[in-house]
Amino acid sequence: MTRTSAALGRIQPSATLVMSARVNKLKSEGVDVIGLSQGEPDFDTPDFVKDAAIAAIRGGQTKYTDVDGTAEAKDAVAHKFKRDNGLVYARNQISVNAGGKHTLFNALVATVDAGDEVIIPAPYWVSYPDIVNFAGGTPVFIEGPASQGYKITPAQLEAAITPRTKWVLLNSPSNPSGAAYSAEELRELGAVLLRHPHVLVMTDDMYEHVWYAQTPFATIAQVCPDLYERTLTVNGCSKAFAMTGWRIGFAGGPEWIIKAMSKLQSQSTSNPCSISQAAAVAALTGDQDFLEERNAAFKKRRDIVVAMLNDAPGLDCPVPEGAFYVYPDASGLMGKTTPKGQKITTDEELIGYFLDEARVAAVHGGAFGLSPAFRISYATSEEVLKKACTRIQEACSALK
Repeated sequence: MTRTSAALGRIQPSATLVMSARVNKLKSEGVDVIGLSQGEPDFDTPDFVKDAAIAAIRGGQTKYTDVDGTAEAKDAVAHKFKRDNGLVYARNQISVNAGGKHTLFNALVATVDAGDEVIIPAPYWVSYPDIVNFAGGTPVFIEGPASQGYKITPAQLEAAITPRTKWVLLNSPSNPSGAAYSAEELRELGAVLLRHPHVLVMTDDMYEHVWYAQTPFATIAQVCPDLYERTLTVNGCSKAFAMTGWRIGFAGGPEWIIKAMSKLQSQSTSNPCSISQAAAVAALTGDQDFLEERNAAFKKRRDIVVAMLNDAPGLDCPVPEGAFYVYPDASGLMGKTTPKGQKITTDEELIGYFLDEARVAAVHGGAFGLSPAFRISYATSEEVLKKACTRIQEACSALK
């Protein structure tokens, strides 16, 4: 009799990747389906980044590197943190990993014990609670509903902290909602955390450069310097630089956490790809002007999708301040019936209806911990987005 581990039994497959696999299967069968479930920029990796990778290959940078990043990669990450966030880290405070998910996994598995609690605002990225569960910890969710802009309040955070709290995990701009905390909102949350010195802070800033708010982007270690010694600031190259397949994430934080992450990585993946690290050096230290142009394109797409979804009967789509997702509230569609007689009682049933009848793939809100809602990625062309939103409008109108 074969049996998998108890740790594996505590997690579920990623809901976003499951939906992407369904879309790919339908497309392979010739079905005209529009996939808006995966968070991947449709822009290409910049040429100067590609050129750096090609030069690395030709220059023989194809061997093992230090476990958690080359000196050059760590220096590039340090340069990025100082330039963009005003944060100063030495090499021994920086970890380079095989993608942002790997960074988060390393940090949580290396520090969380059975019974430790990790506070996760909802809606949340699908992997956060599963990584905590895998590590043997306990996810503690705080709901930030649409009425609060999909953000949590200081009072909610205060109420959730217990003696067993190990981490608070913040993600701004958010996947899935696009909600973003201002510097002042972060200071207010930071004031709560300062009263609880046993609590560590992890901030996932992966969408830092996909930002639409009038105020500048801020991260908590930047605006609450008293939290610097217990904050792990996580970021990566995937979204801003359209380098999802290159698999480079990184973090800056306390030396003891970085050392623990390196120890774990030494017995799992070892170093991230040497060629990808060379490409990341170019991305992080090279010309950043293209980011503004791409950001303007994302903002235009956001405005199209928000307007069209708000014209769909039963949907209420808040305007996100960053990232490339919308998270419309679908409360107005619950209890309605499809033309085939199926009653829609959950957001999972709703996105099943969208896939089967409208041929549009989204991810249900239950996967992100806040229902009824669904996530759509608008990291694709305006033409495709308009076609998809028209299909959703028609599907919503057909519900009775």
